[in-house]
Amino acid sequence: MAAMPDAVSLTSTIDGMSDTFGSSLDLRDDCSSVGSDSEYDGAAPYRKTDRYGFIGQGTSDRSSGQLPLELLRRREMKWLDMTVHWEKTMSRRYKKVKLLCRKGIPSSWRARCWPLLCGGQAAMDRNPRKYQELDRAAGDPQWIETIEKDIHRQFPFHEMFLSPEGPGQQGLLRVLKAYTMYRPEEGYCQAQGPIAAMLLMQMPAEQAFWCLVQICERYLPGYYSPEMEAVQLDGEVFVALLKKVCPAVYKHLKKHGVGPLLYITEWFLCLFTRTLPFPTVLRIWDAFFSEGVKVLFRVGLVLVRLALGSSEKLKQCGGVLETLEQMRSIPSQLLQEDFFMTEVHNLAVSDREIQRTGLAQLAKMKKSRPGFKYHPGARLYGAKAVFDDQQLRQVQWHDTDTLPPSGFSIPTIVVEEVTTQKTKEERKREREELKEQSKREAARQQESKRRELEEKKASRKPNTRGKTFHFQRKPPAPAAEHQDRKGSGGSLKRYSVPS
Repeated sequence: MAAMPDAVSLTSTIDGMSDTFGSSLDLRDDCSSVGSDSEYDGAAPYRKTDRYGFIGQGTSDRSSGQLPLELLRRREMKWLDMTVHWEKTMSRRYKKVKLLCRKGIPSSWRARCWPLLCGGQAAMDRNPRKYQELDRAAGDPQWIETIEKDIHRQFPFHEMFLSPEGPGQQGLLRVLKAYTMYRPEEGYCQAQGPIAAMLLMQMPAEQAFWCLVQICERYLPGYYSPEMEAVQLDGEVFVALLKKVCPAVYKHLKKHGVGPLLYITEWFLCLFTRTLPFPTVLRIWDAFFSEGVKVLFRVGLVLVRLALGSSEKLKQCGGVLETLEQMRSIPSQLLQEDFFMTEVHNLAVSDREIQRTGLAQLAKMKKSRPGFKYHPGARLYGAKAVFDDQQLRQVQWHDTDTLPPSGFSIPTIVVEEVTTQKTKEERKREREELKEQSKREAARQQESKRRELEEKKASRKPNTRGKTFHFQRKPPAPAAEHQDRKGSGGSLKRYSVPS
């Protein structure tokens, strides 16, 4: 697939920057995630490894992230309870999930929690034999050759990836080859190597594959495509956010022509695996799977602020090379996981702001580049959005009998599909009949109520309380009538009639 001219220039920029960054990383043995040279630590039986599997004395031994055993056990029990009732947890208690992810997922639970958070577990359950089919297939020889050239570069000082025949490099080859067959239109990107390697350190190959799929399709869609338009757009979004967060740094970078693709490309594409100490990277990934791409923007802004956030530091940077070197020379104590992640979570950058800024920058890029096709609508912002998308997909599933039992239960909702015009007309007629029937029933009830009111009014006695009635006095009988009454022996009573 031929790339556009902008993509070609971007690729060359990335390659040149990778060589610069790679040479500096190979020489460093301080806080980087690549570990230290194994030759200096003796033969294999006598090598010293840290608790993450890196050979030599790495950052984990000096890290402040060691938790008291009692606190660690309490957190593990909380994650146990949440993963057993994962659907209920994500539906009702996602704020608690986000809070615990910010505190850091226990190392013993990342293999379980990362696939649940990113949706890799659900994707694997929906496709029970897909990875095995991709793994058994031969694959494209060109992609396999390219992948084999890059495998040895991924975490070369980690125990898993020391030997070309070891489980690390072979598993990495299988996962990356499977992705090139799963998405042949995208193929393979060099930045996928450290991401897949990072996943393989935590979980089996099949789970790592589906987590890689979720990262590439849900969290960062378009990042690893041949044109890499999503990275270019997010670079402009990053600059716009930097202008609000650190105006002085923004002016400095603009003055010296330091574009965002010179530094955020490796940060965002590799999810900081090549930039920060390994314990800090793990904490970033915990938050990234929970809250989405917002975490990457926050981490990048914090790095720029720590590197160039003061006037003294800006004065030391007289050009592009000095500025980039200053951004790579942040003191190691400022990159320790507890301090650094506190700065990240305290930075006020929201998903809504990223979306709004992204749409504004997208409109500008389409005006300047009519061939720009990427749109960030496919991106999902965090685990809650991924979970809601899974629920929607669950409703749309029809062949549920082929699904294997999942690690967590999702209720099956079967929706009857209307396919023929006859069925649509019948349903329309049924709806109209129901409406008419409801109208008749309402009229009948109204008529019944009216009759009841009339009957009550008819049977009700008149209310005479507080009322005065004036009766007309009966006039006296005539004299003849009086005489007749007297003659008949009756007593005659006299009536006085007022004149």
